[in-house]
Amino acid sequence: MGNSRDKPFILVSSVTYAMKSRDLLFKQGIKAYVERVPPTASSGCGYGVYVPQGADEAERLLKENGIKVLGRTSWGEPL
Repeated sequence: MGNSRDKPFILVSSVTYAMKSRDLLFKQGIKAYVERVPPTASSGCGYGVYVPQGADEAERLLKENGIKVLGRTSWGEPL
């Protein structure tokens, strides 16, 4: 953690929810990008939303808007 390779990801249940999450966050002024992550039991289909800044706020907004968040990870950390 803490190096330039760390990328905060919010894991969601499908690519559809990843795209909805990205759009919702952009409307709230938070940059977010849909990216593929290695599929695991916790990450489902293997898609997440990369949030360069404000991951805590982004996760809160998603939950408040009915998007099920499966968890969070960072690129470089095991899923």
